[in-house]
Parts: sequence; C-alpha cells; structure tokens
Amino acid sequence: MGLSTHVLDTMHGCPAAGMRVALYATAGDEATLLKALVLNQDGRTDAPLFDNATLRAGTFRLRFDVAGYFKARGVLLPEPNFLDQVNLDFGVADAAQHYHVPLLVSPWSYSTYRGS
Repeated sequence: MGLSTHVLDTMHGCPAAGMRVALYATAGDEATLLKALVLNQDGRTDAPLFDNATLRAGTFRLRFDVAGYFKARGVLLPEPNFLDQVNLDFGVADAAQHYHVPLLVSPWSYSTYRGS
C-alpha cells in the first residue's frame, strides 16, 4: 500500500536510473514540495513516496526531470527540448489502497497509468 513510482526509459529500453523526481501536494494553483529524490538503478525510489501510515487523500503532482535525465545520458536534444519536466497531477481518493504511478518516457513522448 502507499504511493510509489517507477520510470522506464523507452528510448534505451531500461530503467531511468538517476532521474530526478519531486513530489508535491497540490491545492488549486498552489503546489507544496514534499520530497525531492533521485531514482535508483531499478528506476524506482528506495522507499515508498508515502507508506501505508502516511498516505492521505488529496491531490498531488509528480515532476520528472526528463530533459535532465536524457542530457545526462548523452542524448543530443534540441533547444528548446520537446519534453523538459513532465508533471503528472493525480488524486488519491482512498488512502487505504496502493497508488502506483509509473512513467514510460523518451525525449519525445510519455505515458502513464495507475498501476498496482
């Protein structure tokens, strides 16, 4: 249970190790930074973003530094980049459930879904 994320680099066919991710609580146009971290070798956080005891109902944003990740991998990106920061805004309706927010990403596209 809790909240987790996982990023897969679809350009290279591997986990997005080293990508910077930030978690925000949102309320209308306001966003409050809760955590900033770097993904491990499996493209995941070392611990859940929220565990069972701390997850609460509300609205949140995960911000993924896509351009920074691909630049660090040596990918030549145009200026300005097509994708820079990918923001995923989502809601947690039932804090007793597990919310997994994966991201599949390349310099040109991304997709997400609510995982398990």
